[in-house]
Amino acid sequence: MSQVTHAEAHLQRGPWPFVTLRHETRGGQLLDWRARDHRKGLFRHRRALAGVRAPVWQTAFYNWIMGLVFVIGASLFMAGSAMALFPKIVAGLPGWTTNVTFFIGSIPFTTAAYLQLFQAANADQTAATAGTRVKLFGWSPESPGWLSAMTQFIGTVAFNFNTFDAINTPKGWAAQDLVIWVPGMIGSVLFLVSAYLAYIEVGHAHFSRPRRELGWWIAAINLIGCIAFMIASTIAYVPRAGTSGTVMNISNANLWLGAFCFALAAALSMREARHAGNNAAV
Repeated sequence: MSQVTHAEAHLQRGPWPFVTLRHETRGGQLLDWRARDHRKGLFRHRRALAGVRAPVWQTAFYNWIMGLVFVIGASLFMAGSAMALFPKIVAGLPGWTTNVTFFIGSIPFTTAAYLQLFQAANADQTAATAGTRVKLFGWSPESPGWLSAMTQFIGTVAFNFNTFDAINTPKGWAAQDLVIWVPGMIGSVLFLVSAYLAYIEVGHAHFSRPRRELGWWIAAINLIGCIAFMIASTIAYVPRAGTSGTVMNISNANLWLGAFCFALAAALSMREARHAGNNAAV
Protein backbone atom coordinates (compact mmCIF):
# COMPACT_ATOMS: atom_id res chain seq x y z
CA MET A 1 0.00 0.00 0.00
CA SER A 2 1.41 3.39 -0.95
CA GLN A 3 1.81 6.20 1.54
CA VAL A 4 -0.99 8.22 -0.13
CA THR A 5 -3.40 5.27 0.02
CA HIS A 6 -2.53 4.69 3.66
CA ALA A 7 -3.29 8.32 4.46
CA GLU A 8 -6.64 8.13 2.65
CA ALA A 9 -7.58 4.99 4.57
CA HIS A 10 -7.29 6.93 7.83
CA LEU A 11 -8.85 10.15 6.57
CA GLN A 12 -12.05 9.86 8.60
CA ARG A 13 -13.66 7.75 11.29
CA GLY A 14 -16.57 7.59 13.68
CA PRO A 15 -19.21 5.23 15.10
CA TRP A 16 -20.93 3.46 12.20
CA PRO A 17 -22.76 4.80 10.22
CA PHE A 18 -21.56 8.29 11.22
CA VAL A 19 -18.40 10.25 10.51
CA THR A 20 -17.45 12.35 13.52
CA LEU A 21 -13.72 12.90 13.01
CA ARG A 22 -11.76 13.82 9.90
CA HIS A 23 -8.05 14.45 9.47
CA GLU A 24 -7.51 17.27 7.03
CA THR A 25 -4.46 18.99 5.64
CA ARG A 26 -4.81 22.71 5.15
CA GLY A 27 -1.89 24.85 4.07
CA GLY A 28 0.45 22.01 4.83
CA GLN A 29 -0.90 21.70 8.40
CA LEU A 30 -2.66 18.58 9.70
CA LEU A 31 -5.93 19.52 11.40
CA ASP A 32 -8.75 17.56 13.04
CA TRP A 33 -12.38 18.28 12.10
CA ARG A 34 -14.64 17.15 14.95
CA ALA A 35 -18.38 16.97 14.41
CA ARG A 36 -19.39 18.32 17.82
CA ASP A 37 -16.93 21.21 17.74
CA HIS A 38 -18.04 22.06 14.20
CA ARG A 39 -21.71 22.02 15.23
CA LYS A 40 -21.18 24.23 18.28
CA GLY A 41 -18.59 26.54 16.75
CA LEU A 42 -15.90 25.61 19.27
CA PHE A 43 -13.21 26.19 16.65
CA ARG A 44 -13.89 29.95 16.69
CA HIS A 45 -10.25 30.95 17.20
CA ARG A 46 -9.20 29.02 14.08
CA ARG A 47 -12.00 30.56 12.05
CA ALA A 48 -11.06 34.04 13.30
CA LEU A 49 -7.50 33.48 12.13
CA ALA A 50 -8.89 32.58 8.71
CA GLY A 51 -10.93 35.79 8.65
CA VAL A 52 -14.35 34.06 8.73
CA ARG A 53 -16.98 35.46 11.10
CA ALA A 54 -19.08 32.95 13.03
CA PRO A 55 -22.89 33.12 12.83
CA VAL A 56 -24.61 34.07 16.08
CA TRP A 57 -25.60 30.47 16.92
CA GLN A 58 -21.94 29.41 16.99
CA THR A 59 -20.74 32.18 19.27
CA ALA A 60 -19.60 31.83 22.86
CA PHE A 61 -22.59 33.91 24.02
CA TYR A 62 -25.13 31.65 22.31
CA ASN A 63 -23.56 28.48 23.77
CA TRP A 64 -23.34 30.10 27.21
CA ILE A 65 -26.97 31.22 27.18
CA MET A 66 -28.08 27.79 25.97
CA GLY A 67 -26.22 26.18 28.87
CA LEU A 68 -27.73 28.65 31.33
CA VAL A 69 -31.29 27.91 30.19
CA PHE A 70 -30.61 24.18 30.59
CA VAL A 71 -29.28 24.86 34.11
CA ILE A 72 -32.48 26.75 35.01
CA GLY A 73 -34.72 23.93 33.78
CA ALA A 74 -32.66 21.25 35.52
CA SER A 75 -32.58 23.24 38.77
CA LEU A 76 -36.37 23.50 38.79
CA PHE A 77 -36.62 19.74 38.24
CA MET A 78 -34.24 19.23 41.16
CA ALA A 79 -36.43 21.50 43.28
CA GLY A 80 -39.58 19.62 42.28
CA SER A 81 -37.96 16.27 43.06
CA ALA A 82 -36.83 17.52 46.47
CA MET A 83 -40.37 18.75 47.20
CA ALA A 84 -41.76 15.33 46.27
CA LEU A 85 -39.18 13.54 48.43
CA PHE A 86 -39.57 15.86 51.42
CA PRO A 87 -43.18 17.15 51.52
CA LYS A 88 -42.40 19.29 54.57
CA ILE A 89 -40.58 21.68 52.23
CA VAL A 90 -43.92 22.74 50.75
CA ALA A 91 -45.99 22.39 53.91
CA GLY A 92 -48.63 25.12 53.96
CA LEU A 93 -48.37 25.73 50.19
CA PRO A 94 -51.05 24.71 47.65
CA GLY A 95 -51.02 21.01 46.80
CA TRP A 96 -50.13 21.71 43.17
CA THR A 97 -46.90 23.55 44.03
CA THR A 98 -44.61 20.60 43.34
CA ASN A 99 -46.18 19.64 40.01
CA VAL A 100 -46.29 23.27 38.85
CA THR A 101 -42.56 23.51 39.63
CA PHE A 102 -41.94 20.53 37.34
CA PHE A 103 -44.04 22.08 34.57
CA ILE A 104 -42.31 25.44 34.82
CA GLY A 105 -38.98 23.61 34.68
CA SER A 106 -40.00 21.81 31.51
CA ILE A 107 -40.31 25.14 29.64
CA PRO A 108 -36.60 26.08 29.85
CA PHE A 109 -35.73 22.49 28.91
CA THR A 110 -37.76 22.81 25.70
CA THR A 111 -36.40 26.30 25.00
CA ALA A 112 -32.76 25.22 25.37
CA ALA A 113 -33.40 22.03 23.40
CA TYR A 114 -34.74 24.08 20.50
CA LEU A 115 -31.76 26.42 20.66
CA GLN A 116 -29.56 23.34 20.35
CA LEU A 117 -31.63 21.96 17.46
CA PHE A 118 -31.49 25.29 15.63
CA GLN A 119 -27.72 25.32 16.09
CA ALA A 120 -27.38 21.78 14.76
CA ALA A 121 -29.69 22.50 11.80
CA ASN A 122 -27.51 25.42 10.75
CA ALA A 123 -24.12 23.97 11.63
CA ASP A 124 -22.84 24.37 8.06
CA GLN A 125 -24.02 27.94 7.64
CA THR A 126 -21.78 30.98 7.80
CA ALA A 127 -22.54 34.53 8.80
CA ALA A 128 -22.55 35.48 5.11
CA THR A 129 -25.17 32.91 4.07
CA ALA A 130 -27.25 32.72 7.25
CA GLY A 131 -29.75 35.41 6.23
CA THR A 132 -31.02 33.49 3.20
CA ARG A 133 -30.48 29.86 4.19
CA VAL A 134 -31.42 29.69 7.85
CA LYS A 135 -33.28 26.51 8.84
CA LEU A 136 -35.75 26.26 11.69
CA PHE A 137 -35.45 22.49 12.16
CA GLY A 138 -33.30 21.17 9.32
CA TRP A 139 -32.91 17.59 8.15
CA SER A 140 -29.50 15.98 8.68
CA PRO A 141 -30.00 12.30 9.60
CA GLU A 142 -26.37 11.63 8.69
CA SER A 143 -25.31 13.81 11.64
CA PRO A 144 -25.43 12.28 15.15
CA GLY A 145 -25.42 15.81 16.55
CA TRP A 146 -28.56 16.80 14.65
CA LEU A 147 -30.28 13.51 15.51
CA SER A 148 -29.36 14.02 19.15
CA ALA A 149 -30.74 17.56 19.16
CA MET A 150 -33.95 16.54 17.37
CA THR A 151 -34.72 13.57 19.64
CA GLN A 152 -33.97 15.67 22.70
CA PHE A 153 -36.30 18.45 21.53
CA ILE A 154 -39.17 16.02 20.90
CA GLY A 155 -38.46 14.47 24.29
CA THR A 156 -38.76 17.83 26.03
CA VAL A 157 -42.13 18.41 24.35
CA ALA A 158 -43.27 15.04 25.73
CA PHE A 159 -42.20 16.20 29.20
CA ASN A 160 -44.24 19.39 28.70
CA PHE A 161 -47.35 17.19 28.38
CA ASN A 162 -46.21 14.87 31.18
CA THR A 163 -45.69 17.67 33.71
CA PHE A 164 -48.74 19.73 32.65
CA ASP A 165 -51.09 16.76 32.95
CA ALA A 166 -49.71 16.03 36.42
CA ILE A 167 -50.81 19.45 37.75
CA ASN A 168 -54.43 18.25 37.86
CA THR A 169 -53.90 14.51 38.25
CA PRO A 170 -56.82 12.55 36.76
CA LYS A 171 -58.59 9.93 38.83
CA GLY A 172 -57.96 6.26 38.16
CA TRP A 173 -54.73 4.40 37.49
CA ALA A 174 -55.40 3.91 33.75
CA ALA A 175 -55.97 7.62 33.13
CA GLN A 176 -52.89 8.56 35.14
CA ASP A 177 -50.71 6.14 33.17
CA LEU A 178 -52.14 7.33 29.85
CA VAL A 179 -51.71 11.08 30.28
CA ILE A 180 -48.76 11.21 32.71
CA TRP A 181 -46.72 8.01 32.60
CA VAL A 182 -46.82 7.44 28.83
CA PRO A 183 -45.56 10.94 27.87
CA GLY A 184 -42.92 10.66 30.60
CA MET A 185 -41.72 7.33 29.22
CA ILE A 186 -41.64 8.68 25.67
CA GLY A 187 -39.62 11.67 26.85
CA SER A 188 -37.21 9.48 28.83
CA VAL A 189 -36.63 7.09 25.91
CA LEU A 190 -35.97 10.00 23.55
CA PHE A 191 -33.64 11.63 26.11
CA LEU A 192 -31.68 8.38 26.39
CA VAL A 193 -31.37 8.05 22.61
CA SER A 194 -30.33 11.69 22.36
CA ALA A 195 -27.70 11.35 25.09
CA TYR A 196 -26.18 8.24 23.52
CA LEU A 197 -25.96 9.95 20.12
CA ALA A 198 -24.19 12.91 21.75
CA TYR A 199 -21.87 10.50 23.57
CA ILE A 200 -20.80 8.64 20.42
CA GLU A 201 -20.43 11.93 18.54
CA VAL A 202 -17.82 13.24 20.95
CA GLY A 203 -16.17 9.86 21.59
CA HIS A 204 -15.99 8.89 17.88
CA ALA A 205 -17.00 5.33 18.83
CA HIS A 206 -19.99 3.42 20.17
CA PHE A 207 -18.09 3.10 23.44
CA SER A 208 -15.14 5.20 24.53
CA ARG A 209 -13.03 5.42 27.64
CA PRO A 210 -12.86 8.65 29.66
CA ARG A 211 -10.98 11.33 27.77
CA ARG A 212 -9.21 14.47 28.86
CA GLU A 213 -11.74 16.55 26.98
CA LEU A 214 -14.47 18.61 28.62
CA GLY A 215 -16.88 17.76 25.78
CA TRP A 216 -16.56 14.03 26.53
CA TRP A 217 -17.40 14.57 30.20
CA ILE A 218 -20.36 16.77 29.34
CA ALA A 219 -21.80 14.04 27.11
CA ALA A 220 -21.02 11.24 29.62
CA ILE A 221 -22.58 13.08 32.58
CA ASN A 222 -25.64 13.89 30.48
CA LEU A 223 -25.93 10.20 29.54
CA ILE A 224 -25.86 9.20 33.21
CA GLY A 225 -28.62 11.73 33.87
CA CYS A 226 -30.76 10.25 31.10
CA ILE A 227 -30.30 6.74 32.52
CA ALA A 228 -31.51 8.04 35.89
CA PHE A 229 -34.51 9.68 34.19
CA MET A 230 -35.26 6.40 32.44
CA ILE A 231 -35.27 4.55 35.77
CA ALA A 232 -37.46 7.22 37.36
CA SER A 233 -40.03 7.12 34.56
CA THR A 234 -40.14 3.33 34.34
CA ILE A 235 -40.94 2.72 38.01
CA ALA A 236 -43.41 5.63 38.13
CA TYR A 237 -45.95 3.39 36.38
CA VAL A 238 -49.16 3.20 38.42
CA PRO A 239 -50.57 -0.37 38.57
CA ARG A 240 -54.24 -1.13 39.17
CA ALA A 241 -53.55 -1.79 42.85
CA GLY A 242 -51.75 1.52 43.24
CA THR A 243 -48.10 2.22 43.92
CA SER A 244 -46.24 2.40 47.21
CA GLY A 245 -44.61 5.46 48.71
CA THR A 246 -41.24 3.69 48.64
CA VAL A 247 -41.40 3.16 44.88
CA MET A 248 -42.34 6.77 44.30
CA ASN A 249 -39.48 7.92 46.52
CA ILE A 250 -37.05 5.84 44.48
CA SER A 251 -38.50 7.34 41.31
CA ASN A 252 -38.18 10.89 42.63
CA ALA A 253 -34.65 10.24 43.88
CA ASN A 254 -33.62 9.12 40.41
CA LEU A 255 -35.42 12.13 38.95
CA TRP A 256 -33.37 14.39 41.22
CA LEU A 257 -30.15 12.60 40.26
CA GLY A 258 -30.95 12.93 36.57
CA ALA A 259 -31.73 16.62 36.91
CA PHE A 260 -28.50 17.14 38.89
CA CYS A 261 -26.50 15.50 36.08
CA PHE A 262 -28.23 17.72 33.52
CA ALA A 263 -27.46 20.83 35.57
CA LEU A 264 -23.82 19.80 35.99
CA ALA A 265 -23.38 18.99 32.29
CA ALA A 266 -25.00 22.30 31.33
CA ALA A 267 -22.80 24.24 33.76
CA LEU A 268 -19.73 22.56 32.26
CA SER A 269 -20.96 23.52 28.79
CA MET A 270 -21.11 27.14 29.96
CA ARG A 271 -17.50 26.86 31.08
CA GLU A 272 -16.63 25.23 27.77
CA ALA A 273 -18.23 28.11 25.87
CA ARG A 274 -16.08 30.64 27.71
CA HIS A 275 -12.85 28.70 27.23
CA ALA A 276 -13.41 27.35 23.71
CA GLY A 277 -10.45 29.32 22.44
CA ASN A 278 -8.18 26.70 23.97
CA ASN A 279 -9.77 23.94 21.87
CA ALA A 280 -7.52 22.98 18.99
CA ALA A 281 -10.14 21.16 16.95
CA VAL A 282 -11.54 22.61 13.72
